[in-house]
Amino acid sequence: MPTELSLEGLDIAPGVVEQMVELAAGQVDGVSCVESSALGKISKAAKSTEISLDDDGLFVVTIHITAVYGRPLRQLGAAVQDAISDALESQTGHAASRVDVFINAIQFPEQ
Repeated sequence: MPTELSLEGLDIAPGVVEQMVELAAGQVDGVSCVESSALGKISKAAKSTEISLDDDGLFVVTIHITAVYGRPLRQLGAAVQDAISDALESQTGHAASRVDVFINAIQFPEQ
């Protein structure tokens, strides 16, 4: 990942954008948490969120989440995509060309 994302003369550290994305995803009803890897929070090597810019200067986002049981997964994925796109557009002025959401796990209610 680059050390800075350049947006028309504004340089932003990727970690700042990652925080925006993770916060937006975490506020969606049905998202239990943002995961660190396909193995949950076990692996420190894998990142839960990857951010880059495409050739047109638009964000390309990949995020891994855990869903709450009972929420339709297709609807949840779409809601996460919308929340991330809206957050990036409102906070940076730049849209996302792609937001890929990976649902790595489902959290079941405790009995």
